[in-house]
Amino acid sequence: MSGKDRLAELFRERAVKFGNFTLASGKTSSFYIDSKQVLFCGEALALIADGFLDHIARWDVTAVGGLEVGAIPLAAAVVLRGHQRGMHLEGFFVRKAVKEHGSQQRLEGRLAPGSRVAIVEDVVTTGGSSEQAIEVLQAQGHSVGGLVCLVDRGQGARERFSVRFPFESLLGTQDLGLPTA
Repeated sequence: MSGKDRLAELFRERAVKFGNFTLASGKTSSFYIDSKQVLFCGEALALIADGFLDHIARWDVTAVGGLEVGAIPLAAAVVLRGHQRGMHLEGFFVRKAVKEHGSQQRLEGRLAPGSRVAIVEDVVTTGGSSEQAIEVLQAQGHSVGGLVCLVDRGQGARERFSVRFPFESLLGTQDLGLPTA
């Protein structure tokens, strides 16, 4: 069984739920992909990190991350696996809002000025969450080399981002036996 097939199997077993759901995009859906049920499975996280790195390695980036919370375990897994492969990548994450204590930063991590970064996401519908992270990064002088997600729901994110930089997904809803809309 290929890594992609095994990852899809793990998602079907652990993450796909049926019912009536409102997504982060505001859209409603008869199914929900609860990626957190997969992100803390060692086998799945290794497959994800390898799949992400296969794309990221082509983008000439120095850092990887995205919007909290989903991007945190993804970025950590990618930088660890990258280190094991001899790649030097910094990890980061973007807060949804500034905390009132500590450093009071939205961007957490050690990015060199003008870094070229890869955005990682779990499940993408329209790409609104990714756009929040991109806006913060660009406002601080960084550029995006590409975006890779676990699952593309096929509802506009690819069209939104692929005109600006590479957009890749490890799985689509069709890989999970689900409709795109």
